[in-house]
Amino acid sequence: MSESTGASRPVKVIVADDQAAVREPQAAVLSLAQDIDVVATAANGNEVLAAVAADPVDVVLMDLRMPVMDGTAATRRLSEAHPGVAVVVLTTFAEADSIMAALSAGARGYLTKNAGRQDITRAIRADAAGQSVLDREVQDRLLAAVRTKQPASQEPLPADLTPREREVLTLIGQGLPNRAIAERLFISEATVKTHINNLFAKADIRDRADAVRRAIDAGLA
Repeated sequence: MSESTGASRPVKVIVADDQAAVREPQAAVLSLAQDIDVVATAANGNEVLAAVAADPVDVVLMDLRMPVMDGTAATRRLSEAHPGVAVVVLTTFAEADSIMAALSAGARGYLTKNAGRQDITRAIRADAAGQSVLDREVQDRLLAAVRTKQPASQEPLPADLTPREREVLTLIGQGLPNRAIAERLFISEATVKTHINNLFAKADIRDRADAVRRAIDAGLA
């Protein structure tokens, strides 16, 4: 049975992976979801950029290690030229440097290729809605990396953060995704997203990796 979110139109997706044996089956499986429309596939970053320029999409499911232009460079270019396109990284590489580079380039989600179909489709839907999704292994690697680094200077959190915003930052620092934060605080994911947007703006936080670092610096995680 096809999955559906009840959305008025399907989420338009590009699947990017340099291996056809991975790319084509992944596209076929995602197409089984009623609310996901795989409009193109790409074998490298240049093909991703060309496909998005020809037919704007909602999400790119992006491998990192590709020839011609890799996934991190393509993500950065997309963030600059097409900020409305969300990137979900799907890769075998879960090293902290790869994670941080992709998130800093603008990726909104990061999954390893151990992720199942439901995890991937859930991440695509969440990222299309403006949420961030990191799988458990990625969260653990990111937290471990941030905690072992000594920051050059600690930035104090703004005094005008609300208690709820501090709670949300604490849970981000613990590696929880938006859904888990919502469940922990008994609020909706939409409300979590609002709190994240507000605290990111107030504290000048760039991305989720930066939020983890700031939470640790502040002693919240």
